[in-house]
Amino acid sequence: MDNRTKAVDRERDAALRQELFQGVLEARLTVPQAVKLMQKMSHLTQPEFAAHRGISVQALRQVISGKGNPTVETLNKIAEIFGLEVGFVRKRKL
Repeated sequence: MDNRTKAVDRERDAALRQELFQGVLEARLTVPQAVKLMQKMSHLTQPEFAAHRGISVQALRQVISGKGNPTVETLNKIAEIFGLEVGFVRKRKL
């Protein structure tokens, strides 16, 4: 059995989902923040999450670090399982 496996905390998972969807709706999450949150919600390591989404670990790490230049296709592969897709949003004021 995997030592990382913990009991599922449904309240925590619901709070993370709410954080993701509210953050996306309000345009207050950056792409790296949103992707990191998606990975956290999935309870998968970076290699597991990348394989599950059909992208390379390197591509995932570049997105999460904010240093990559991902394609729309890559971002959609990541977001698809969460019912999201890449689109235009209003810029947030800094």
